[in-house]
Parts: sequence; C-alpha cells; structure tokens
Amino acid sequence: MGYFAPATVDDALAVLAAGDVVIVAGGTDIFPALGRRAPGGGLLDVTRIAGLRGIARADAGWRIGAATRWRDVIDAPLPPAFDALKQAGREVGSVQIQNAGTVAGNICNASPAADGVPPLLALDAVVEIASLKGPRRVPLASFITGVRRVDLRPGEIVTALHVPEVSGASHSHFVKLGSRRYLVISIAMVAVLLRLEQGLIAEARVAVGACAPVALRLTALEAALCGVDPARMRAPELFSAAQLAPLRPIDDVRASAAYRQEAAAELCRRAVMAAAAKAAAHG
Repeated sequence: MGYFAPATVDDALAVLAAGDVVIVAGGTDIFPALGRRAPGGGLLDVTRIAGLRGIARADAGWRIGAATRWRDVIDAPLPPAFDALKQAGREVGSVQIQNAGTVAGNICNASPAADGVPPLLALDAVVEIASLKGPRRVPLASFITGVRRVDLRPGEIVTALHVPEVSGASHSHFVKLGSRRYLVISIAMVAVLLRLEQGLIAEARVAVGACAPVALRLTALEAALCGVDPARMRAPELFSAAQLAPLRPIDDVRASAAYRQEAAAELCRRAVMAAAAKAAAHG
C-alpha cells in the first residue's frame, strides 16, 4: 500500500494506470467506511492537483473543480440560482466536514441521500472526466447510475463539474427533512430552481433526493408548474401522487416509504413557494 499526492492530473492518471489505488479527496466518506480495516490498495490524494479546486466562470457557465470543498461553495460569490447548492452545502455534516468534504466526493459516493446532488441536478450540472484516452463529459443525471454506482471507468478521474449559464432572474431553494435538525442523513430533500415572468412561473426545475435509488428531476411537475401564479397555486393538484410518480421511496430505519412519499410532496411545495418568493422579491 502506498500514498500518492500528485501535483498534476497527468501524474494522477499515471498512478491510476500503474496499480490498485483508491482516489481520496476530503476522505470524509472513505475513512469512516473502512472502520478499523486498512485500505485494500494505495491512496491517491487529488487535493494537491492544480486546477481541481475552486469555482470560476468558464465555457459560458461555471466550473467547479472536483476537489472544491463545500465551504468554498458556501463562501463563493455566486448568482441566486446557486442558493440551493449553498444551502445543501450547509447541510453536509458539521462545519469540520464542510471544510474537508468535496463536491465531487459527494457525487462519486453516489448515496441516494447525498445532499449536493438535487441542487446540482436542478442546475443541469455536467461531470468532467479525465483519462489517458482523453476527456469526456457526462450529464450528472446519467453519471450516477444507482446506489453507490457511477459512470466512472477504470483509469478515470472526475476533474470538475460544469454548470451551464443560468438566467440572472432564476432563484433556487433547498429543503431537507431528517429525524433531527442537524448532522442527520436525509429522509427526503428537494431542490427547486424557478424563473418568473410577469408574476407567473416561466421555468421550473425540481429535483428530489433520498426517495429513489438516485436523485431525480420531476419533469411532469416541472411542466405543470409553468404558467402558474405561485400566489394562486393549488397544491393538492400540483403536488399529487401522479406528479411524484417517478419516485420510488423505500422503508428503512429512518422512515417508511409512505411517509417519504408524503414528505416529498410537502417539501416540493415548500421549496417552490420559497424559490418563488425569492424571485418575486428581486423582481
């Protein structure tokens, strides 16, 4: 077992190609999962690679480096469309975890309850991947393929997430339900991004996490919300079982499937109303 801390992506890819290593950034998921066991292979620390940390304008949108900490996201001067992502960042464990845990780590962990995934789905995020064969990009909605499964091939490493340009009139909101207020795994969570025109919803993106094997966009609900006046919204019709049909919640120690389904509908309503209120307040 060895420890590798390359300074470039090319050096990291060479280490990946040479042997059995586990990619580590913040380590907030990997090390607790090991318990008292030693890692099965080497450790590839990507936190010293130039260009993998930070948030910047790029490619008619925004680039979030793979090793960007949640604290970096929370503190960054970003447009209102990123508010939900910042709110989710504040829900990622404790302050200590936010200072160490990375955005890409939250995604690659592929937990159904990963707080960062719904807001990134609402932002139409795309995953940037590097390998010795060359780079590729995969929409986040396709990158996470199941519980603890991602579209990451041998010899590949996530280098960034890209968020396409978002209208300055778009506002977002994130809500999370857990068994207590802080330091808790989600029972259900929702991220919403809205844009209003003349008081009506012109665009809506709604993503729900912890209610299916992977977080999902509710496209039928998004379509139903367009053209609606938030002040006259009829919640029972809009946030019905039919609109939430793609969700497949399970029974577990945190909640029953029926409770999750009901909670998801209410969280969608709250998040939509909160995002609409933000958009209306900023005209």
